[in-house]
Amino acid sequence: MNFFQLKQHGTNVKQEVMAGITTFVTMAYISVVNPAILSDAGIPFAQAFTATIIAILIGTGLMAFYANLPIAVAPGMGLNAFFAYTLVAQQQITPSAALGVVFVSSVFFLILSLSPIRTKLIQAIPASLKHAITTGIGLFIASLGLKLSGLIVADEANLVRLGDLSSPSVLLVLGGLIVSALLFSRNVPGSLLIGMVLTGIAATFMGLLKIEGVTAMPTLPEGLMVNPLTAFSDVIQYGLFGAVLSFFLVTLFDTTGTLVGVGKQANLLKEDGTIENGHRALFADSLATMGGSLVGTSPSTAYIESAAGVAQGGRTGLTTAVVAGLFGLTLFFSPLIGAISGVAAITAPALIIVGALMLTNVRYIDWTDFSEYFPAFMTILIMPLSGSIERGIAFGFILYPIFKAMNKETVHPLIYLFGALFILEMFFL
Repeated sequence: MNFFQLKQHGTNVKQEVMAGITTFVTMAYISVVNPAILSDAGIPFAQAFTATIIAILIGTGLMAFYANLPIAVAPGMGLNAFFAYTLVAQQQITPSAALGVVFVSSVFFLILSLSPIRTKLIQAIPASLKHAITTGIGLFIASLGLKLSGLIVADEANLVRLGDLSSPSVLLVLGGLIVSALLFSRNVPGSLLIGMVLTGIAATFMGLLKIEGVTAMPTLPEGLMVNPLTAFSDVIQYGLFGAVLSFFLVTLFDTTGTLVGVGKQANLLKEDGTIENGHRALFADSLATMGGSLVGTSPSTAYIESAAGVAQGGRTGLTTAVVAGLFGLTLFFSPLIGAISGVAAITAPALIIVGALMLTNVRYIDWTDFSEYFPAFMTILIMPLSGSIERGIAFGFILYPIFKAMNKETVHPLIYLFGALFILEMFFL
């Protein structure tokens, strides 16, 4: 195990394996939730499930054997919702064209990961907008979980209202949400997964979940869902520049924030605040997104759930090698996972709790400076109300330089550039 430099990092094989199992358990819900969301975009569940695992194997495998970091990579929550409910459902483009957007954004992210520009770009984006985007996505995901579960339904007078609380499926959601939240509050590893399992058992007894099979041979993609040669032309044809920019920015913020946060917990940060092998981590993330888009899934990102494994002592790529191996085994359980994902009451609590976790970033916004918090506020507000993550990001990047210019405050030129690009995309393309 010299390859992973266990002794240098003060760890051992047993500790790393246990850490890998812990990380897997805490993030295993994505193998159910991500295909369920993508299937709403018209991607067959079996295809979306296999693509999800392939993206995890690419990103997490590279994190293990190339970056030697205990940080797992998987399709990101929020990014999958943006893909399914904004690009495909709201803007009415084909799943293939939407995957082309993901591919194009991954190309730019790959170029960024190979250049020193990445550090300057991260520093240029105002902290208030970074935290607002994460917070807004959290609200977007939580509202999605509430709608899919039937806890919130459409209403002509008030737009939305509470659903039928006496409905068996709604009662199941409430029960699953309470159990999952209580487990999470007690820091139980894999609380979201345990909550889904317990809710699934209850759903079976209530006749809401019917399992017709447990294991099957993996369904391999019949071919690429994206033609790399036409992906760029599709972006131009459909005027999807804002979507590319949104995917790019959210992936950059998510991955960088997770790398720094988990890296600090694992004592892997260097004196300048950057993480050890950080450029390799970004490279792994970009390749996972690129590979995933070709076979049928939304962008990947470093997972904050990796912190659970680090808390168990994970310090090297051996932890993520274990995570990748366990996810590889799930390929043989697609019938069971498919049945579970078909019952919204089982997956909705995970969406709501993940949304709540992302909402905690709101505390980092400077609420004493109106020119800082109003663009952030609009970013957060627009996402769930418009049903578009992209529009929320656009409002933030348009308003921020305007307010700062009015206050005669200095703003990085890149912010003006991003604002101009979003104005061009929203009003003229």
